Amino acid sequence: MTWRGTITAQDRFFACLPYLLPLIEVSLLGMSFAVRSGIGLFSQFPALGLILVPLSPLIRIYTGFPFAGLIVFILLLTLVVRNTNISHFIRFNTMQAILLDILLILGQIILDLVLVPTLGTGLFVDTILNVVLLGILGAIAFSVVQSIRGEYPEIPTLSEAVHMQVR
Repeated sequence: MTWRGTITAQDRFFACLPYLLPLIEVSLLGMSFAVRSGIGLFSQFPALGLILVPLSPLIRIYTGFPFAGLIVFILLLTLVVRNTNISHFIRFNTMQAILLDILLILGQIILDLVLVPTLGTGLFVDTILNVVLLGILGAIAFSVVQSIRGEYPEIPTLSEAVHMQVR
């Protein structure tokens, strides 16, 4: 669905950039479980680590600063989402990337603080981790493709929450 004006090539490019935040976070989550516990997609398919090679400079910068995730989150929220001078398309995609990151963080908290201490790193936890990783990666891929096409990426419940936040 394209509405609220035309979507330029520049808008499409800038709408894709915020999805780097959840992409970096999901990569870090997958790699941390692969290294610590030997579970997850990155452990089962080591070739997936090649996806991280282009992201490695950004990951080094991101992990090099304390509270980088929180700082990027606040900057995106205040400077992009709440700025009505920026295109609605860019603000929508930025807010959706932020909500994807929040969902990923909630999944990580549940995995780290609840499931792994109580159930260990067995098949159930491995499956939940893979569902979280694939779900977030799929949502990022879908959103980036839709943004490149100039269409709003409508993810059922998530996009409704974004529409409530971005007017």
